Amino acid sequence: MQTKTILPVVVLTAFAVAASGCGKGGTERSNERWATTENTTVELDFDKINEAYKAAEGPEDFERRVNEIYQGSEVISVAVQDLDAKSQVVTGFFDKNTDGAVQDPEKVFTIRRDVTGEGAAQMQTSGYGAFGYYHSPLMGIASGMLLGSMLSSAFRPNYVPVYTQPYTTPPSRASALQSHRDTVRSSSPSGADRSKASQTGRRYNSIGGGRSGGGSRFGVHRKDRSRRPERLIA
Repeated sequence: MQTKTILPVVVLTAFAVAASGCGKGGTERSNERWATTENTTVELDFDKINEAYKAAEGPEDFERRVNEIYQGSEVISVAVQDLDAKSQVVTGFFDKNTDGAVQDPEKVFTIRRDVTGEGAAQMQTSGYGAFGYYHSPLMGIASGMLLGSMLSSAFRPNYVPVYTQPYTTPPSRASALQSHRDTVRSSSPSGADRSKASQTGRRYNSIGGGRSGGGSRFGVHRKDRSRRPERLIA
């Protein structure tokens, strides 16, 4: 009789400990997720980010364009570094501690540009954190394209890397960028298309919607649906 009384108590105690452990682990995972990202429900149109880089006249122009594109409330800072005469890395990041330096958990995206020959280059963009679903293919760039001076200057024969000492958005500039973006949004409140997904990269998941983006499509849509299925009569 005593054994029958003790057994349910032991089982209930074990379940309570297990539930407590699961709750703690879930909290830790949640904290880790939010520690490395900002607003995970905000889409970022990477097609527009890529075009902004091609058209930018310099880092200040690029950071302005990026913050016009981004639909969240945070300001995206920009770091530009010339690795050598042919390669440049541009990083978008949330400068959480306002130190004007890029920390890995703050990264939003990187763009790498490499000059591959006379009048030719390639670029590739990757997202980080909440935007890690995006990885573009290598995109070709030619000197005959309509480009801003930030990119076209790299094609000049006498080009000297400007940003061997990296440029980063000064923390003091963040308020001006936010103010400019607020003005743009108020002048065209319905102009932002939050539903558009970038087409130049791979999506491995969606943000905030709870549905999977499904990655690449492996099937082929049948365009000819005029034929109706025939019923087999036994």
